Amino acid sequence: MPAPAVLVLEDGTRHNGRAYGAEGTTLGEVVFATGMSGYQETITDPSYAGQIVLQTAPHIGNTGMNDEDPESRRIWVAGYIVRDPSRVVSNWRANASLDETLVRDGIVGISGIDTRAVTRHIRSAGSMRGGIFSGADAGLDPEEQLRQVVEAPQMAGQNLSSQVSVDVATITTAIGERVGNLAVLDLGVKQATIDNLAARGFDVHVLPQTSTIDDIRAIDPVAVFYSNGPGDPAASGDHVALLRAVLDDGLPFFGICFGNQLLGRALGLGTYKLPFGHRGINQPVLDKSTGKVEITAHNHGFAVDAPLEGTFDSPNGYGKVEVSHVGLNDNVVEGLRALDIPAFSVQYHPEAAAGPHDANYLFDRFKDMVVAQQGDTK
Repeated sequence: MPAPAVLVLEDGTRHNGRAYGAEGTTLGEVVFATGMSGYQETITDPSYAGQIVLQTAPHIGNTGMNDEDPESRRIWVAGYIVRDPSRVVSNWRANASLDETLVRDGIVGISGIDTRAVTRHIRSAGSMRGGIFSGADAGLDPEEQLRQVVEAPQMAGQNLSSQVSVDVATITTAIGERVGNLAVLDLGVKQATIDNLAARGFDVHVLPQTSTIDDIRAIDPVAVFYSNGPGDPAASGDHVALLRAVLDDGLPFFGICFGNQLLGRALGLGTYKLPFGHRGINQPVLDKSTGKVEITAHNHGFAVDAPLEGTFDSPNGYGKVEVSHVGLNDNVVEGLRALDIPAFSVQYHPEAAAGPHDANYLFDRFKDMVVAQQGDTK
């Protein structure tokens, strides 16, 4: 029988369950993810660093874990919450169970709680700090458990890029006809993103988040890409300054998720924290240029503050800008397009592993922009 465990939220709400994964204590921002599949990709997404992730789908772990589907080199979630973990693994590709992997990587989790109730509470009250206390730590005095939760850092104001970025540059060679060197600033990049960029003919240079404009120039890039990642974009001033140098050099730019927020700040726009964020693989987004609605994969707790209609002037002097994509659930900015410089971004994940492929065309749009820019400069 699994050991006891308790989930404690910063408002004092408590949910008793069973230990799942490693036993002990973990603290972080409690958020929910609505995907019904792709739990392996979710927990290995670096954007979840510092967060305790609750899966709204009740049955998790059915297909186990394998060596092909991780999105990065390790599990990044601070903790994990599921309702009914699978007791058996049923997939020919699996070489471990989810709970075994959580134990191996020291990820503290909890199962057997009413995840629907927790989700509804977060949707009403907003994402908040929480803690999972399992095994012997489940027996700690409730006041002590709550004290640890409320003394944990808030997500707002945190710069977490250094926790998830590579330390040294890596290169993935282009597939097919080569376009050129692409500088990818690793703020928490996913492997599926790298694969998609290489498939478009880029030699993908994944650079540490400490890279300077001289480091980028040294690889003679045809373009620059900012990845997804965790943390508050308002706490990433160095990455915004670097991006402004990229734009000043006239290099084509594409950013996703955190990269979208940083493009917004580089253009002179503000960002703000969403009440409970968008996390899942079923989010409807309108592409304003085509009028099509895409079902997309999201993982973000912050958004760009910009007018949804018409064009506006970049406060930092980069010409006209427009919001290119809008989230249909809550009218959140889901994409930006600069009209006078070669730069655009989206707030979601076009590589979508696991998830829908509706937005995969954005990698082609990026390649086309880079190739057109090369033609203009010849």
